Amino acid sequence: MFDTFTVFAIFGTFLIAGTVKGVIGLGLPTVSLALLTVALDLTSAMALLLVPSFITNLWQALAGGQGKAILRRIWPFLLMATATVWLGAAALTRIDLAWLSGLLGMLLVSYATVSLAGLRFTVNAGRETWIGLLVGGANGVLTGMTGSFVVPGVLFLQAIGLARDQLIQAMGMLFTASTLALAAALQGSNLLTLELGKMSAAALLPALIGMVIGQRIRQKLSEQLFRRVFFIALLMLGAYIVASAFQSITYWD
Repeated sequence: MFDTFTVFAIFGTFLIAGTVKGVIGLGLPTVSLALLTVALDLTSAMALLLVPSFITNLWQALAGGQGKAILRRIWPFLLMATATVWLGAAALTRIDLAWLSGLLGMLLVSYATVSLAGLRFTVNAGRETWIGLLVGGANGVLTGMTGSFVVPGVLFLQAIGLARDQLIQAMGMLFTASTLALAAALQGSNLLTLELGKMSAAALLPALIGMVIGQRIRQKLSEQLFRRVFFIALLMLGAYIVASAFQSITYWD
């Protein structure tokens, strides 16, 4: 299934994605999915990110020592974000993947735009639970449809006022749970093959190497500057994915 060029492209993608995560603490699933979707179909890209995403984000979810306190606060959000992934994944076998790729591109553009604009939302503590349920449900459905874990889930975690270390750990929890749910949904739809699983496992090594490189870069480079470059690149990549999807839909129509 994978020729030599594609294998190198996959490994290069996870090296880049791991480097981004090493510098700013997030972005491995987002970057890998965005880059892989340019060269592969959406469902293959989603399957390939599973092992690197799970391992790196599990470490992030367990680090920090505040897991119990965070879970007590966000468990309704996490529960809905995990339980509804299969609803979105049902679309993978019912809707043209070009439409779902376009949706992925729009999510990336939205995330990058909000981040570059410095927009910050606030959720009142009294409304945190029911808004978390709604946002978690939306995040789960979009995860199942596109493989992207970040919108609107990360925006919600930022909005409830978690401290920086708590926020990083909470994002690790969200990404870990979402990865497991996505793996189960893909398997249930017969979209997770043994070959894709093996390649995903092999991609863990370049992802970890990238994280080490990223951590070293972090010591020498302004994190704020890197974040800006990252979100500008994500904005451009998301726009490209949208344009490509639109072109594909127009061509077939």
